[in-house]
Amino acid sequence: MLDVEQLERFGEEGYLVFERLVKGDELSHFVAIFDELVAHGTSLTEPAPHYSLELSDKGDTIPHRLHKVQGVCVAEPRLKALASHPLITERAAQLLQSEELDVFGTKFFPKLAGGGTSTHWHQDNFYFGTESPQVLSCGIYLQDADLANGCLRVVPGSHHTGTIVEHEHTPGMHGSWTQVEESRAVDLETPAGTVVLFSANLLHGTSDNHSDRSRYSTAWHYIPTDLDLKQFPRDTYEDRFAVRPV
Repeated sequence: MLDVEQLERFGEEGYLVFERLVKGDELSHFVAIFDELVAHGTSLTEPAPHYSLELSDKGDTIPHRLHKVQGVCVAEPRLKALASHPLITERAAQLLQSEELDVFGTKFFPKLAGGGTSTHWHQDNFYFGTESPQVLSCGIYLQDADLANGCLRVVPGSHHTGTIVEHEHTPGMHGSWTQVEESRAVDLETPAGTVVLFSANLLHGTSDNHSDRSRYSTAWHYIPTDLDLKQFPRDTYEDRFAVRPV
């Protein structure tokens, strides 16, 4: 259970870090599944369902360079066990003040050595068409994450405005991004097995991976089961499913 100090910190800063929440054989089990996804993704010469590849500066697909697996729990149902992990969902339930939760928008970022990318500065709710504070984002870092291989970066307290800032698309990059004052950013260097829960209105992002190590991470979003998101309707959107209770 989260204590009063943690709840107050989340309210003020918009995120909480839980180091080594997934560990030991359980962590190794999930890493092995992601290894399988990477092996398949790096065999591709062009994008395939669920699998996107890295882009060149000109916006051309780079063969064999896996960028992301979108809908990863659909592509690999064994990972629903990670999204439903009780140590994660019990914390999410407390933050959302809801005993019944769904997850949606499941993603895997392998962030492979030597230039792997994931996301630059943005707010998750920009992509969801909402400003709802009831969308709680979750990043699980299955390998050590640091500045060299592109750890998570956040702007504490940036969720307080309750508004979505302007985002723009940059050629040669996936998605749309915004700008922040770098002096406000905090780098979250974390050991393998760390879980970060944060408001979907929080400004966050990562740098590219220029190290010789990969940085496996997942990204998905917890919501109360009764929250109506028009883009992600319950029972009809494939990548939305119940995680608490299961």
